[in-house]
Amino acid sequence: MQFVRYTDGSDPSWGIKQGAIIHTLSGLPEGTPTLIDMSSPDYRSKLKTLVEHGSLPQIDAEQVSLLAPVPQPGKIICCGLNYHDHAEEQNKETPEQPMLFGKAATSVINPGDPIIHPDPDGEEQVDYEVELGVVIGKRCKDVSEGDAYDYVAGYTVINDVSGRHAQNVDGQFFRGKSYDTFAPMGPVLVADEEFDPNSVDVELRVDGEVKQSSNTTEFIFDVGELVSYISQAMTLEVGDVISTGTPGGVGIFRDPVEVLEPGQTTEAEIEGIGTLTNTVVSE
Repeated sequence: MQFVRYTDGSDPSWGIKQGAIIHTLSGLPEGTPTLIDMSSPDYRSKLKTLVEHGSLPQIDAEQVSLLAPVPQPGKIICCGLNYHDHAEEQNKETPEQPMLFGKAATSVINPGDPIIHPDPDGEEQVDYEVELGVVIGKRCKDVSEGDAYDYVAGYTVINDVSGRHAQNVDGQFFRGKSYDTFAPMGPVLVADEEFDPNSVDVELRVDGEVKQSSNTTEFIFDVGELVSYISQAMTLEVGDVISTGTPGGVGIFRDPVEVLEPGQTTEAEIEGIGTLTNTVVSE
């Protein structure tokens, strides 16, 4: 099931996307769905029945603008070096535990919104990173790996855009990862028992040219392990987002280096979720 946040020019609404059609959820008797609702199999089953029976109003997906599923996460927790092929391209050993860092919630933008290059004529090197995003749907602490999936509302695509110069100068990731517009998110939120987040293709293209291509079977720590590990240290709240790491092929480790420039378009695609498209512009 593909949940979408969208706008037709008025207030944001939720719907269920099926191909070119969105089944709107704004008129449900119980009100607009929440991430807590979306994490419930019973709730999703009820909506599936309504969709199958054509009981919900429908609109053309081409007539609306899709929005980030979580516009203001409580926190964005990222996992670095979480694909075997990404570790190999850096000649680094496989980590024994997840390497976590944060990304400011104010960096989130919608599908189609511009990525603003903060320093197009200077030293900043803006890089792309396609990542599977995990959206928390129920508050959790100290959960097991097996139970972790019960606390997930769904999955989305994140482009973990990175300022490499800031990372290198600072000696840590937060500023370089947190420039405004550096977390494109969308286009949908997939909530479905049949979706296996640990076995889907991931790809990123720049101006149509494939730069990253892998599968989440390359994860060093899978989704259950990440949610469990993080929850041992901190409480995960509804709307928190975990960005699960990127595969090999990022621009900074290419020879020669291939970072993003104004005018270029990124397409971050994950099997079963869709394609997140954003164009880089000057500040």
